[in-house]
Amino acid sequence: MLEFEDRFRTEDACRAYLAQLRWPQGFRCSRCGHSRAWRTSRHLWQCCACSHEVSVTAGTVFHRSQLPLRVWFQAIWWVTNQKSGVSALGLQRTLGLSRYETAWAILHKLRWAMTRPGREPLTEEVEVDEIYLGGVEPGGGKRHLGRTKALVAAAAEVQGGGIGRIHLRRIPDASAESLVGFV
Repeated sequence: MLEFEDRFRTEDACRAYLAQLRWPQGFRCSRCGHSRAWRTSRHLWQCCACSHEVSVTAGTVFHRSQLPLRVWFQAIWWVTNQKSGVSALGLQRTLGLSRYETAWAILHKLRWAMTRPGREPLTEEVEVDEIYLGGVEPGGGKRHLGRTKALVAAAAEVQGGGIGRIHLRRIPDASAESLVGFV
């Protein structure tokens, strides 16, 4: 957390990081391809050749957001560093947001951004298992699917001693048919 706070202590540091990600070889105008631009007072990049203005947040989950980039970056850090997931209420408390709806919207956008439709299949060695999400319900055990539980199939690439990419999907039951369909 200290390293994060040091690296992204200002809005300008966050914008500079996004600019580096967007243009690793330096600015390139999306309209004319020119490589020189200056930053405007509204934090936009304006092409020296065609005067086209572009924001480093255009086309990202941050686009048109009124929240500071630092809040977004803190949310990303928090979401990606929690082993057991993050709720909107927990995110609201952690970031000190005044509205639950804001935390919910942040989580919704981040979760959407972390999925890729049409993603490539997992490769090499892959481990598959099922996971029951939700607490123990009265009248049922840990593996009993009730109103508050979900069964999720998980596949993870094995990379050395760690885990690589993962794919998750909710499945109706733990039958061989459901698991083989997922695999």
